[in-house]
Amino acid sequence: MYAVPTMADDTADVTALLQQWREGGSSEALFSVVFDNLRRIAAAQFRSERSDHTLQPTAVVNEAWMKLVGQRADFKDRAHFFAIAAQAMRRILVDHARQKRAQKRAAPELIEEPFVEGKGVDVIALDTALEKLAQLDQSQARVVELKYFAGLTNEEIAEVTGTSLATVKRAWQAARAFLFRELDGQSP
Repeated sequence: MYAVPTMADDTADVTALLQQWREGGSSEALFSVVFDNLRRIAAAQFRSERSDHTLQPTAVVNEAWMKLVGQRADFKDRAHFFAIAAQAMRRILVDHARQKRAQKRAAPELIEEPFVEGKGVDVIALDTALEKLAQLDQSQARVVELKYFAGLTNEEIAEVTGTSLATVKRAWQAARAFLFRELDGQSP
């Protein structure tokens, strides 16, 4: 599973830098603090990729960063920032996979599946399954996105979503079962 290292001092630094940025400060200091975490998340997503993959973790981070800076979103804190970053990275990976498939009718881009250890999943199939899940239960889809694409812990997801830890755990369990069925065509 992809986990953003939980660093107590990092949390305060990122939250303070987000506040400064909101007030018109430079994004450079924020980027230098969050880059390593974003890079670790992206690198973890690429571990099961082919070695000749045309998209690299640093490129995903840089592209996501440009989208985040361009949005100038009102990030509340570190967890909220990584939640939005997860959405941006998901879109980048899915768009890249679609472009690749359309250009070459290439084999599906596989990323490590969090539902069955050691197994890859087509990133477009995962996106489609997440869209289906979102139609059924938006909160479960959000938990998957935060856990899988942002690498947030259950505690951080509870904070971002304003729910209890028990609710997050139940949502993750139900979402995993749904996605396992959707992606493998089997029951868990």
